Amino acid sequence: MEFSSRNVETGFQHLCESVFVRLCQIVGTSVQVAIRRETTNIAEMMTRVVDTDTAIEMESGSRREGFRMEGSDYDFMYWPNDHRVIWDMPQFEYYYTENKNLILSDSSESTPGFTLLELLTPTTYRQIHSACVAMNGRFYISSSLFRQQIKTNRFPGSREHGPCESGELPGVAEFDLAFCFACDFWPPSASSWINRCHLWPGREVADDIVRNGCHFVPIGNPIGLHEHEEWRISFSLAEHKLVHTMKHCQFLTYGLLKIFLKEVIDTQSEETSKLLCSYHMKTVVFWVIQQNILPLWCPKNLLACFWVCFKLLLQWVYNGVCPNFFITQNNLFLTKIHGSAQRCLFQQLHGLYEKGLACLLQSPSIRVYISNVLYNPRLSICTNEDRMKSECEYDVELFNEIYMNVPKCPKNLGHCIKYLHTIELMIGEPLTQFQVLTLQRITAHILQSSAFILHNKYTNTNSNRQMYITDRMCCHMLKLAAKFGFISDRMYIAIYYIKTLRYRDALSVTESIKICTAQPGLMYHGNVDQERYTEAVGGQSWSTKMTQAVAHDIHLINYICYIRELTPEQQSSLKNSIPRLTIPLFVMLYFVEFLCYRHTDTNLAQAALEMIQDAVDHFQRPYANRLKRDICWEILGICQQMTGNLQAAFHFYQQTITQYPWHQIQNAAQMRIRDLHIT
Repeated sequence: MEFSSRNVETGFQHLCESVFVRLCQIVGTSVQVAIRRETTNIAEMMTRVVDTDTAIEMESGSRREGFRMEGSDYDFMYWPNDHRVIWDMPQFEYYYTENKNLILSDSSESTPGFTLLELLTPTTYRQIHSACVAMNGRFYISSSLFRQQIKTNRFPGSREHGPCESGELPGVAEFDLAFCFACDFWPPSASSWINRCHLWPGREVADDIVRNGCHFVPIGNPIGLHEHEEWRISFSLAEHKLVHTMKHCQFLTYGLLKIFLKEVIDTQSEETSKLLCSYHMKTVVFWVIQQNILPLWCPKNLLACFWVCFKLLLQWVYNGVCPNFFITQNNLFLTKIHGSAQRCLFQQLHGLYEKGLACLLQSPSIRVYISNVLYNPRLSICTNEDRMKSECEYDVELFNEIYMNVPKCPKNLGHCIKYLHTIELMIGEPLTQFQVLTLQRITAHILQSSAFILHNKYTNTNSNRQMYITDRMCCHMLKLAAKFGFISDRMYIAIYYIKTLRYRDALSVTESIKICTAQPGLMYHGNVDQERYTEAVGGQSWSTKMTQAVAHDIHLINYICYIRELTPEQQSSLKNSIPRLTIPLFVMLYFVEFLCYRHTDTNLAQAALEMIQDAVDHFQRPYANRLKRDICWEILGICQQMTGNLQAAFHFYQQTITQYPWHQIQNAAQMRIRDLHIT
């Protein structure tokens, strides 16, 4: 790409600004990225405080970093909270072994970045015990056996992918689940990293990263002495903290490298495709930032930032060495990029390098924006992020993230009280506006759970006074939750009225929901008429918008009884470790109406049944989320069975069985089919 004389600088800046605008569209503006990170942070923080007795779950990978690009995987790490890895025996004294099982890292025979894990104390986990192998008179947890033992079989078609269980959620995305162990101490082999953090990420962030230790994922070094027994040291938690400290231009450069890898590098040849990965791109950006090669990261310099990163990558491939950012002796290219594959990859990357920035023209996502500047050198480009997205687009991002970041399901009243106490403490902390809204929605969720758990606890009591007081408390909590939750949160009041046989009250609530959801500006699962939404609630507070114009699906926690007719489905789902049923709002709304009218008016009950059918048909369309179809068909079958139409019920239960088993309710459907006695 050639520029000449005086126009070089201006033309280059325009080119950078054009790509910056495009990346803000693909990757997100700084506000969108902040929304994604901050809503996840507050929900994860709450779960960490409350769920101290169970396995810990942490979202990792690109989505945790703030990406929502097409193809972004869902990555999760899980580890038992009552197991900890230590680096040496003196660290033993930091733990009370009555409630912690200790594991000793032994890296004496492992290459940098890998280690053996010796089980020091007996474990009650069958999967861990079964993965142990005897070596030199000691018991080590074999990474390969552990992967086999821990496989969930939760997702059809899932497979082993490195240390993870991987698969695809139909119509959603691919996923990686890594089951691992946590360590509260920083690895001695990564101690030199601490001394490098003078300029970036800064002492405060570095100290926070070191305090949080690391993890161990079940994968060994293929060229190590103990490939099937070794574990890899994982710095996932440290990495997403580092990514979160990046300036937005640095984050966009990382995003551009990911796009360039997928759309350009990986399409050069089959032989070299997948030799490089997104982790290598992240490592490049980390090193470039820390070495302060580029003092100025800004929209007008974006492509220069990209080019410096690309040149460093090219140098690494030439040398066959990609140093891990934390343990520099760990060469990330060691097992894949060497020999003929290395030479071929270098030739291809060098060919792209010789083209200069014109190599970006091979990227379908970026090409048109570069061409626009080349053919229109006087084109005016606005890099003001506030004008890149509409108010409605930011609202869609925010409310979807808030909906997605609901904490783990409370199992009992004690759990609920712990959540509410944690919320009370967090209210006094300095929170961002996005975190305040997330906390508001979490509070609604906990109040709803508390109401149903409380009612179930005192349903069979002989004390009328106790039942009256409980009912008053439950109604108050559900109405309070509806005041600062989504429109759809009012549905839990109707469900409670059904549960307590107040059908007229339940119908009153469903009518009010129908009126609200009939408004042209409704935002349902991010689907919205932007113009009408802006006319209806534009300029109002996010809290007002959330309660008046936003609706989502209904979650029924499988530990809690909500509607007696769905008990078999909840039990089947719970037996398969599924925490909740997720039911489309309108399917649930008309299901509640059907349950009310079947006692009083068969015509209106039939009308509600037809509306359920319409709502279910919507979820059979190609673009609809397939993950909710099983429960939709099941509810339709339940209603048909109640009306006496057994043949239709049989058909719908069969449909449930053929769907993707997201809720694992196939056993319930088969049981219902047997009960129909249709031959």
